[in-house]
Amino acid sequence: MIRLLYPALALCCAVALLPAGPAAAQAQVNTVAGDDSFTLNFKDADITALIATVSEITGRNFVVDPRVKGQITVLSAAPMSPEELYETFLSVLEVHGFSAVAAGEVIKIIPQVSAKQDGGFGAAPRGTREDIVTRVIQVDNVPADQLVPILRPLVPQYGHLAAYPASNILIISDRAANVARMSDIVAQVDQQGDASIERISLKNASAAEVVRTINQLKTESAQRSPASADYTVLADERTNSVLISGDSTARVRLRAVIADLDTPVERQGGTQVIYLNYADAESVAPALQSFAQSAQQGGNRAGNNAAAGGGQSEAVSVIAEPGANALVVTAPADVMREIRSVIEQLDIRRGQVLVEAIIAEVTFSRSRDLGVNLAVLNGNGPVAASVLDQNTLSAIPSLATDGTPLGLIQQGINLAAGQINENGTSFAALLRALSGNSDTNVLSTPSLITRDNEEAEITVAQEVPFITGNFTSGVSQGGGQQGIVNPFQTVERRDVGLILGLTPQINTGDTIALTINQEVSSIANSSQGAVDLITNRRTINTSVEVEDGQILVLGGLIDDNVQETTRKVPILGDIPLLGSLFTNRSVTKQKRNLLNFIRPTILRGQGAANYYTRQKYDYLRGVQQQQRERAIPLLPNEQRPALPPIEHYQSAPDFEGDSSISKPRTETPVPSSEPDQMGETSVPEPSGPGEGPDRGPRR
Repeated sequence: MIRLLYPALALCCAVALLPAGPAAAQAQVNTVAGDDSFTLNFKDADITALIATVSEITGRNFVVDPRVKGQITVLSAAPMSPEELYETFLSVLEVHGFSAVAAGEVIKIIPQVSAKQDGGFGAAPRGTREDIVTRVIQVDNVPADQLVPILRPLVPQYGHLAAYPASNILIISDRAANVARMSDIVAQVDQQGDASIERISLKNASAAEVVRTINQLKTESAQRSPASADYTVLADERTNSVLISGDSTARVRLRAVIADLDTPVERQGGTQVIYLNYADAESVAPALQSFAQSAQQGGNRAGNNAAAGGGQSEAVSVIAEPGANALVVTAPADVMREIRSVIEQLDIRRGQVLVEAIIAEVTFSRSRDLGVNLAVLNGNGPVAASVLDQNTLSAIPSLATDGTPLGLIQQGINLAAGQINENGTSFAALLRALSGNSDTNVLSTPSLITRDNEEAEITVAQEVPFITGNFTSGVSQGGGQQGIVNPFQTVERRDVGLILGLTPQINTGDTIALTINQEVSSIANSSQGAVDLITNRRTINTSVEVEDGQILVLGGLIDDNVQETTRKVPILGDIPLLGSLFTNRSVTKQKRNLLNFIRPTILRGQGAANYYTRQKYDYLRGVQQQQRERAIPLLPNEQRPALPPIEHYQSAPDFEGDSSISKPRTETPVPSSEPDQMGETSVPEPSGPGEGPDRGPRR
């Protein structure tokens, strides 16, 4: 039995809210006897009447927005609990474009367009599936921004959906039921197990070769269908394994392809011609020949034991072709692969090293000479003499014969006195004083460029003949001793000058190990008392380690030599004051400073080589231009030769295409000073890109 259960106050309020007139709406709430179940029957009733009724039944407090207006119709045949009645109430609000937003103990009834700004975070304690909520969903395995286009059609216009890539999260504002549905969809899409990583060990093929082949297939597949190439393949050369990542379908397909590629190769080989880009074929061939034979022997021991009694393995041959700088390799297929792998590691561009040496020698020489020579002559020869200088002694016979004393005059101050009698006794006295100063400053700066681990040598010298022996041979005639005599001399020519030999090795951290053989020799000014020429020779043989661009002293000599010589007549030379007339004194002081320095510079790339080449080129051209300006032309319309600008040797296409080459200058600078300690000019440092040294990748 159904009875009308409606409190008087609520009924009055409901009736008061009903519009007047013949079209008045009917509002009816029925309850089931002995149960808390209700049925709603509203026909063209004001929405505020429904809100009041639901508030009375459910005990919830509502705040109604002034914009919430309209007529509603709710017909219910089956009884509902208070919670079910509230769910029906929320559905009615949604149909009419309104939403219920929980705000603490109060529920706000507002238009749906404002619901996403006022929606609660998460689910309210007493919330229902129709409440407007805002939820943050963490995405772990797929990019969150890729899910937005997929979920956007599921969110109504009044809802909100956005991704925050920095934290890989989704922000959703909608009814609780729809938010829960999209959370389930995200959880199903955000799966990791289907895109795991697998490692496949190879037995026969090379991991790098397999990955290279698969990546080529991937590139072609991606052009036709991007989804078919959604996988990753990497090679682990240490374990000869392939790592694959992707969904299960892609991994199954990749395993099949890898299994087909990882099959034993046929033992029959072939002959291939491998061209080298940087390495020297003749130098590489012996090492490859030894490696190939070792690899083949190891392969035979590992793979041919099961086939005992099999045929002979194919011989391995590596022949160098210098003309084409190529290698002609004959080997089985597996050994051929290993040889190619070794060639790729050996055939690399090696660094170059510019080595600048300094040989500096500064010599100071000071000398003083003071002496008196006396001679007494009678007739044609000397009777007594105090001759303390050999040159004076050799000149005395001419004085005795013709009386000419010019032969006694030497360098310095000469004071002579004497008397010459043709029939009597003659005497002569000569006082000589001489002071000599000489300074020598020699600076040699040879430079040499060579490749890493390549021996190089520069020689700036003269070939000087040295007599190593002589003998004569004769032919006797008629049994006598006379005959034709043929004198013979054996001569050996030697280099006298500057010789610099070195072998650089570029190590880690731009450290250069240098083996240096350096020699500086010259011919002595005087060879008095020697059988042949006398040479001054200075050599250094050493091994050092130098940083890139560092100046290091190799060795040297600082010599201070003082020689004092006194010649005097016994007894007479010891007499005070008068003894000076019978004494000759000479003092010679020589100080020599000889030092050797070295500075290596690593040249990586064409830019560094161009930079240092241009420095030397511009300096020499500047010196030639200075001489041209200072010279007095003796021939009309003729000028001293000079180097052309360095751009003259650079073709336009190559220059424009290579950024490492310096930009052309409108005028070659004339150096205003002498070269610095390394022989470089004072040309300003380049400022444009590529004008400075190109250091490039480090080793």
